[in-house]
Amino acid sequence: MAKIYSTPTPGKKANDMNPKLETIAFLLNYSKALSVIPYKSMKFEALLN
Repeated sequence: MAKIYSTPTPGKKANDMNPKLETIAFLLNYSKALSVIPYKSMKFEALLN
């Protein structure tokens, strides 16, 4: 996820930038697998993969 997706490609307008479907699928799957468990004043993150 270190790749910067906001830099436009030469020859394309900035308004025409859309994320790839695989990027959207990756983020949705990651958010479905992420579980945040609150315990007292702390929060634990668990990736359920």
